[in-house]
Amino acid sequence: MPAVRLLPTEDAQDLIDLTREICAKDLAPQVDEMERAAEFPRDAFRLLGKTGLLSLPYPEEYGGGGQPYEVYLQVVEEIATVWMSVAVGVSVHSLTCYPVASWATVAQREALLPGMLGGDQLGAYCLSEPMSGSDVGSMTTRATLEPSGDAYRIRGTKAWISHAGHADFYTSFVRTSDDGSRGLSCFVVPADAAGIEFAPAERKMGLASDTVRQVVFDGTPVDADRRVGEEGQGMAIALAALDSGRLGIAAAATGLAQAALDAATAYAKEREQFGRPIGDFQGIAFMLADMEAAVTSARATYLHAARLRDAGRAFSTQAAVAKLVCTDNAMRVTTDAIQVLGGAGYTQDFPLERYFREAKVTQIFEGTNQIQRLVISRQLLKNT
Repeated sequence: MPAVRLLPTEDAQDLIDLTREICAKDLAPQVDEMERAAEFPRDAFRLLGKTGLLSLPYPEEYGGGGQPYEVYLQVVEEIATVWMSVAVGVSVHSLTCYPVASWATVAQREALLPGMLGGDQLGAYCLSEPMSGSDVGSMTTRATLEPSGDAYRIRGTKAWISHAGHADFYTSFVRTSDDGSRGLSCFVVPADAAGIEFAPAERKMGLASDTVRQVVFDGTPVDADRRVGEEGQGMAIALAALDSGRLGIAAAATGLAQAALDAATAYAKEREQFGRPIGDFQGIAFMLADMEAAVTSARATYLHAARLRDAGRAFSTQAAVAKLVCTDNAMRVTTDAIQVLGGAGYTQDFPLERYFREAKVTQIFEGTNQIQRLVISRQLLKNT
């Protein structure tokens, strides 16, 4: 059943209604086939872009939806109840736009944001590398300033990049000096720049329609006016972007858990054993109750962080809490949902096995949950 939502405006409710309509009419009929074929759902992103759902949390003056994060995240959650790969893609695209929207000059915003937010373009976020994951400061991909001073050349390899090969631009964090984490800078690299190559798509256990590849920059030229922020500000930009990006993953994980709960509840009402629906047995009923509590608490957690963000308050710790709680709960709820269905849940006749596989990665990307615990504990100890 649809989540009960308390939204701030009538416009926000209209956006939720529109999202549910698109999910039911356009996304749901194709998700199973597309995921089995590992096809990238570019048409789905075009549709979301056309309807304005791909750029909700950004200013209207640049082509965004002008919506608070509280609303944007609930749209992401709704999409995730039907197609997790698309919900993750919406979050990734929002992540790619954040550095320009928050750190770029006025001239850069005017030049780049209308295209990035207009609905036709899709972005990729290039941060991780084959030997640099949680330890962002150890990255080796490097941008070297040309003697003319008006362009850089980038060399190196980025790993685990969603939308690689399909994106229109690559928000990329690369080294511009050897000063450790203070030597990183941010660039928006157009997809048609020379010297960009892609490795074969990773063969993942879930999110098959979320194409992930290595991106290889082989002397790729990038105009200097596509550097966002000053040289050396890359780490600060990346971490700030990830605070918001983690909320996108938290919302998507919550939507996935909601879908698993809905499927398990429907099955428990219909499946009969010993002459009555299995939901009548306390062992199943209490599992469903715990799953509902997990989904509800996850939603409240990410919305609390979003409302702090919308109010201009510090929210980094709450974003880490939300990412941790929502993704751990998604893993637990999808696991228990399979248990409710028993052997049927282990088959591909029901979507639960796909939900289970998709939930696992949410505990890993946008900062592993071990990193979230590190962020939270450091903040606690710093303040006591």
